[in-house]
Amino acid sequence: MSQLQVLRAKDYPRMPWKNGGGFTEEITRDAGDGLEGFGWRLSIADIDESGGFSSFAGYQRIISVLQGDGMRLLVDGQLSRPLLAFDGFAFAGESQVSCKLLGGSIRDFNLIYAPQRYRARLQWLDGSSRLFSSASTVLVFAAGKHVEVAVSGHEPQSLGLYDCLQVQGNDGLLGLEVHGRFCLVELTAR
Repeated sequence: MSQLQVLRAKDYPRMPWKNGGGFTEEITRDAGDGLEGFGWRLSIADIDESGGFSSFAGYQRIISVLQGDGMRLLVDGQLSRPLLAFDGFAFAGESQVSCKLLGGSIRDFNLIYAPQRYRARLQWLDGSSRLFSSASTVLVFAAGKHVEVAVSGHEPQSLGLYDCLQVQGNDGLLGLEVHGRFCLVELTAR
């Protein structure tokens, strides 16, 4: 039987970036302590000025803008397209990365995972969605002020802005019905 947990944004621990340039609110992770040892981690970061990103060798990263005018990344010398709200962009964790803000401060959403240990899928959705997943861990991150989630075998849940519903231990085909703007993250151990 899968386990469901609702994680509230007000309870996310705040920790310094690996490079010391800012702060991250950690939503959830699979294991490990500090900034090492995890197989996957989901977080939110506030970026107040253009600058460099921390290196996470051996990991894959998917970043999305949540609030603000957006940014462009310079990844190993290659300029990205403009990254606007709810537009995922993937890059290797060991890449040399810096960002140029397109306006003022932004808030971003990050999935960092070890591809040799996990398969990952991330997608942004808005409106009413009926979904099915066979992933062992399913995360529904609320990007709107009010998101309703019904997961087969569990009581319906209401999520506020930046709350996250986490289902772990799924070993079948999990049905979800979600209303609102959200990010669906699916992770399966290799």
